[in-house]
Amino acid sequence: MSLLTRAYILEKFGPRMNLSQLAQLLQMSEGTIRNQISAETFPIPTYKEGAGRFAAYDAVADYLDQMSAEARRMAA
Repeated sequence: MSLLTRAYILEKFGPRMNLSQLAQLLQMSEGTIRNQISAETFPIPTYKEGAGRFAAYDAVADYLDQMSAEARRMAA
């Protein structure tokens, strides 16, 4: 877990991210994220609160760190 990744996400987006913010960060369309959530294939846990769906910043940071580590392994 990179503290730098967590600090960046927390500062830029706050403690939870809505789907629009996730789409911006992951460079995916919001529709694609919704489809993956419905198909239960989206790699980041999300939760509903009221009418919105959110992801915790630490779950997003963990996912990004995992993808970074995997990319480093593949490049080596």
